[in-house]
Amino acid sequence: MNICVFLSAAELDERYTAPAREFAELIGKGGHTLVWGGSNVGLMKVVADGVQDNGGRLVGVSVEFLGDKARVNADEMVMAADLAERKAQLLARSDAIVIMVGGTGTLDEATEILELKKHGLHTKPVVLLNTAGFYDGLKQQFQRMEDEGFLPLPLADLVFFAEDGVGALAYLEEAVGIQ
Repeated sequence: MNICVFLSAAELDERYTAPAREFAELIGKGGHTLVWGGSNVGLMKVVADGVQDNGGRLVGVSVEFLGDKARVNADEMVMAADLAERKAQLLARSDAIVIMVGGTGTLDEATEILELKKHGLHTKPVVLLNTAGFYDGLKQQFQRMEDEGFLPLPLADLVFFAEDGVGALAYLEEAVGIQ
């Protein structure tokens, strides 16, 4: 399975890096491919290292203005002209999406992916990996959106909130039909 992971390129502390390493190991040992923003810094590097060290493939989609941060030993690296093209390429090259901890860029990617899914422009499973309760507030906001009629489909059909990597990968494998 090609798993797109949206996440931060920031240097983060162990409460975020340890679970990210564990999830990356699961992806690699499962024989899956990481499709990610291509950066070789911060949490993006942690996950790419973990996947590659455990036998998984790396498909990066970087963007020209971040080319100097792109991982040189990825199995494949695509250079997009801008962020919009990058998001489109990441979605096109993946079978499933995981949104890990991140800042405004990750939130932008998450909301666009969910908006496209809401309108039926893709049917790929989407997981918000809620490491250390990072997305508790967002989960509450989504629940309010559903409760007050802002979502045209049930929240459970839009996104799955996983508390750990094991739960995230199990959900994705079931959703795409991997035994």
